[in-house]
Amino acid sequence: MRHFRLALAALSLLAFAGLVHARSAPLVDPDPVAIPAGLSEEQIVKDIKRALIGRGWSVTTEQPGEIQSTLNLRDHVARIKVSYDAQQVRLAYMDSSNLDYKLKRGKPVIHGNYLGWIGFLVNDLNTNFKVSVEGG
Repeated sequence: MRHFRLALAALSLLAFAGLVHARSAPLVDPDPVAIPAGLSEEQIVKDIKRALIGRGWSVTTEQPGEIQSTLNLRDHVARIKVSYDAQQVRLAYMDSSNLDYKLKRGKPVIHGNYLGWIGFLVNDLNTNFKVSVEGG
């Protein structure tokens, strides 16, 4: 009976370890977000910052055409570069800590939550731009 329990415990640990690795996902930057015609650069920057700050990201550096932002969530840190012009916004991974970033078979992978956080930013950017165009 004791051996059975040890074997069951070992199998449980292996299964859990597999779940931890299953949380990794390919790191792919999202497609560019289109900016509707008629928005000023000032409004574009305002909408980008509203999306970032609304999701807990902080603006760490800013210059024309580029905003760098950091998310500190519990013991996780993610850094992205937001590049923009009059037509589109691009979100690009810069670096992270405690998000299991690594190369797997030559391709970058990261904790799946990062992709969710970036997806929320993309949705918020689209919403903010739409509201701005409609005069809201």
